[in-house]
Amino acid sequence: MVLKFPDSMDECVYFTRRVMDNGKTIAWVFKEECPKCKKALMSKPKDAKTGKAKIRAIEYVCPACNYTVEKKEYEDTLTCNIQYTCPSCQHKSEVQVPFIRKSYKGAKAVIFPCEKCETKIAVTKKMKALKEK
Repeated sequence: MVLKFPDSMDECVYFTRRVMDNGKTIAWVFKEECPKCKKALMSKPKDAKTGKAKIRAIEYVCPACNYTVEKKEYEDTLTCNIQYTCPSCQHKSEVQVPFIRKSYKGAKAVIFPCEKCETKIAVTKKMKALKEK
């Protein structure tokens, strides 16, 4: 399977590159088109003053017909595309999994198994590094 890589961040709801001990992942989630009018991609509402997307918005809006859907409901229907190198067996592959974050070692993450060795690989939400004293 060959996954389509995004041309622009405007096409994505989520994009990240992560480096683990001996492996790495690139994960992205494409925006879906409006289920009502099918003319535009659903996106977060824009701030009237700046014209930028509201980062903490709890809904997605169609710019063409103003159809609104809850963030949780919309994100549960999306598919996460992942290119990875397994940290255990160094196997390189691509996979598509539902964009559902589950708790994994105390952090929210998209979890998927390695195609070859079945090791669980997690793409975690960005976390602040802990400062050592």
